[in-house]
Amino acid sequence: MLPTAKRTDKASPVVEPAAASPPACNVHWRRNLVVCLIGSFTTIVAMTLLLPFLPLYVEELGATSHAEIVQWSGIAYGATFLAAALVAPLWGRLGDRYGRKLMLVRASFGMAVCMSLTGMAQSVWQLVLLRLLIGFAGGYASGSTILVAMQTPKDRTGWALGTLSAGIMAGNLVGPLVGGMLPPLIGIRTTFLLAGGVIFLTFLATSFLIREDPVPARRREAGLRKGGWAQVPHKKPVVAMLATGTLLMLATMSIEPIIAVYVQQLVAEPSRVTFVSGVVMSATALGSILSASYLGKLADRIGHWSVIVRALLVAALLLVPQAFVTNSWQLIVLRFLMGLALGGLLPCMTSVIRHNVPDSIGGNVLGLSVSAQYAGQVAGPLLGGFVGGHFGVRAVFLLTALLMALGACYNFLVRAGHEKADEAKPPSAATQPSLQREL
Repeated sequence: MLPTAKRTDKASPVVEPAAASPPACNVHWRRNLVVCLIGSFTTIVAMTLLLPFLPLYVEELGATSHAEIVQWSGIAYGATFLAAALVAPLWGRLGDRYGRKLMLVRASFGMAVCMSLTGMAQSVWQLVLLRLLIGFAGGYASGSTILVAMQTPKDRTGWALGTLSAGIMAGNLVGPLVGGMLPPLIGIRTTFLLAGGVIFLTFLATSFLIREDPVPARRREAGLRKGGWAQVPHKKPVVAMLATGTLLMLATMSIEPIIAVYVQQLVAEPSRVTFVSGVVMSATALGSILSASYLGKLADRIGHWSVIVRALLVAALLLVPQAFVTNSWQLIVLRFLMGLALGGLLPCMTSVIRHNVPDSIGGNVLGLSVSAQYAGQVAGPLLGGFVGGHFGVRAVFLLTALLMALGACYNFLVRAGHEKADEAKPPSAATQPSLQREL
């Protein structure tokens, strides 16, 4: 095992339990990271490029009234995330048993087929069904996160996951831009077929370039004996990360759907509202892309939980002035700074989970983390719409700031309790096999 970088946080001795597989450190982890990075970027681009023209495609498939177009567009778009949230733990658990590369091969092939068939849909119902199938069969980015987290040396997980996260966020940023350019040039249906072809190339690269160590028989047997959650020895840190993942997505999605309404109050010219709204949303994503790898590397040195607490506090502080801006440029700058603060959260949360669960169930628990994040994506717009509609848009920023601050306090308290539990152990406990716990 590679030597662990020195940390300022307290940590218990690193000794893997006899029942779990040895610490995952694949000699090909760098090449696997590059393939997962490129594959996640391309699949996310292919998945999000439909955003600019989805209503047009729904209308082409038979929706007539404005209400029908809007309603079916929302259902078709949300169907993928709902399906993905339901099956993420299942794919994670199967990856633990039969190999995480197999899950990426399955996801890329399934997404390639379903995306190509989407370009051949003949009705709105077929479109919604195919979007559901994409969610059930997909999950390449989340699967890549699990594979990278479990195969990278533990002292490099923050940097590796930060790099991967930057690629995923870049895909979310580039996808709608590509989707705005291609349909006028090649048509909507051809755009879907092209996206399917790109994902198929990802399938080929994943199949032939990623190298994974064989799944040990005892790891497979451990997953079969009992559920993944029952095998987690220290549940409080894992629960804290699941809650923080939900909070992060809830805080992000509670604001983004109402950005256009807020910008409308700040911009005098109605024709510039859409453009400025897009810049505001892109500023947050750009900040996260720039900071994700650096914050992940910093977390490897000072401790992942330290970065999480500080990032949540900084985000809470930055949300307060966003409620009182008077010009659009002020909002753009603050959203960019907030993106810088939040860029390292997802990699650090994944790293904490990875350090607190046995390797035999890492994919299962990380799958639960993905589902928790999807829950935040669903709850966020509902919360933002309710608060914004009843108390005004500015109240959404202030409420979100409060939630972020509470999340920082919760993580600080859980971390402090975790440290006290370590200190309270008798000296003989240090010699007993235990999982490494990331503080």
